[in-house]
Amino acid sequence: MNRPLYTFLFHLGLPLVALRLYLRSRKAPAYARRIGERFALGLPVLQTGGIWVHAVSVGESIAAAPMIKALLVRYPDLPITVTCMTPTGSERIKAMFAGESRIQHCYLPYDLPWAASRFLDRTKPRLAVIMETELWPNHIHQCALRGIPVALANARLSERSARGYARFAGLTRPMLEEMSFIAVQTEAEAERFRSLGARPECVEVTGSIKFDLTIDPQLLQRAVDLREQWQASGRPVWIAASTHEGEDEVVLAAHRQLLASHPDALLILVPRHPERFNGVFDLCQQQGFTTVRRSSGQAVGAQDQVLLGDTMGELLFLYALADSAFVGGSLVANGGHNLLEPAALSKPVLSGPHLFNFLEIAALLREAGALQEVEDAASLAVAVQRLIELPRDAQRMGAAGLAVMRANQGALRRLLDGLGQLIDRA
Repeated sequence: MNRPLYTFLFHLGLPLVALRLYLRSRKAPAYARRIGERFALGLPVLQTGGIWVHAVSVGESIAAAPMIKALLVRYPDLPITVTCMTPTGSERIKAMFAGESRIQHCYLPYDLPWAASRFLDRTKPRLAVIMETELWPNHIHQCALRGIPVALANARLSERSARGYARFAGLTRPMLEEMSFIAVQTEAEAERFRSLGARPECVEVTGSIKFDLTIDPQLLQRAVDLREQWQASGRPVWIAASTHEGEDEVVLAAHRQLLASHPDALLILVPRHPERFNGVFDLCQQQGFTTVRRSSGQAVGAQDQVLLGDTMGELLFLYALADSAFVGGSLVANGGHNLLEPAALSKPVLSGPHLFNFLEIAALLREAGALQEVEDAASLAVAVQRLIELPRDAQRMGAAGLAVMRANQGALRRLLDGLGQLIDRA
């Protein structure tokens, strides 16, 4: 497949795109809003001549935040346009950069040449930065036509994804050849990009910027204060974060088993997607758990067994409230989510076995003794119970995770240096 054929098929598939938006809007009404932006129509008034950063959804937006904040400091005269594809990502971006006049935001238009062209003509960026794995042939080609350098930041490419791209070499190779800088997390991923057609001189191993996460001491103090307010300073508290459909039942079954030995245990349950908040709350109640919604502002009482994390932008704070952390998207074949957020808070980290999106990070944490993998509700309950009953083991796991974080920092500086060279040449 080449790019013209890809574009032709994309146009043919637009009715399916519209149907998908409609179906998603039935669960998440925000998908029915701002549709014009997805075709570069009705874009907000945007400053031109700055940096364009694309982060597909919430996870990439959070990962991009330190980079964006550093770019704001390094280039005080440049506006930064941050795009995403999902309503949750949009809300996260707005929350993170509220009050920052140089940050502007809209959805990224679909990868159609005329939509990409209209978007770039409106923004006229000096540099395009794409987070992780969002490779769009027409957007990248339209940047190349205008002489706009394109960088792939914090790039990930699993062996499975590389095989998928290789099947469409006529589309993948020209796209990668047009990229100016690919900052990858590991040497294995660098070699995969080179083998797919990326110019070797443009591929650099910078590491993962997720290791450069810094924790605000005030966040830790707020967590201590809130637990005291709940009169839960000595109460066992664990969190199951970023859970997907099919995992909540497993987590609740584990919590039920844990309550048999620790009846005062509190679970903080945080579904990954906001459209699932109501359904998971109903599930907690149907299964007989006394549940408080975080969004209600109600204090957690001694009789409450589950706190549903149904707010946006609070995940780090909710991690800080807990003694140990299970990271979801890993008991189902989703590939896992960011294991480093709880590690940065010195929390023992638990996950399921499906971690193909974070193989290298998981390996580092596992080898350091900071990560334990579980298979089901029973093993999850046993793992949480062990961390409650053996606090020294929990402290060792937490300290090991923080040590891994600190040993692997520096990726953000290396990435910014590479981006700086592109901006200087633009």
